[in-house]
Amino acid sequence: MRWRGLALALLLLPGVVAAGAQPFVFEDMQGQPQRLADYRGKWVLVNFWATWCPPCLEEIPDLVDLHRAHSNKDMVVIGVALDSSAKSVRQFVERFKVNYPVVLGDYDLAEQVGEVTVLPTSYLYNPRGELVSYQQGMLTRDSVESYIKSTKP
Repeated sequence: MRWRGLALALLLLPGVVAAGAQPFVFEDMQGQPQRLADYRGKWVLVNFWATWCPPCLEEIPDLVDLHRAHSNKDMVVIGVALDSSAKSVRQFVERFKVNYPVVLGDYDLAEQVGEVTVLPTSYLYNPRGELVSYQQGMLTRDSVESYIKSTKP
């Protein structure tokens, strides 16, 4: 079941999200560093997923669309593949035409951002680099855009 109407209401949980989030540094599959600090001025969505995870697979097309619509302007998506082999991730990225940076990660690497107990899990940083929300479970392009729009002055 696709939860298109799912707002990011679960994202904003007082006490769970810290205004002074830890900066992260990942290396993507092309060997390029992906640093939170490099994206100041943009929203940053860090999405933890795996190739074997059905809800992850269902949300990937929305994340591709989200990144395509915003990457040159005000947002970037960074995918962190967990519990998958490099080969399966590369095949997946090719097959689904993933257009955003993808990191081969593990749960230790994920701790730079926060706890990941279910997949998918996403963390959202505002343009000042502050962690403002997170989502356990699937999200959609529309829900992310609505959340961002609702937080703009």
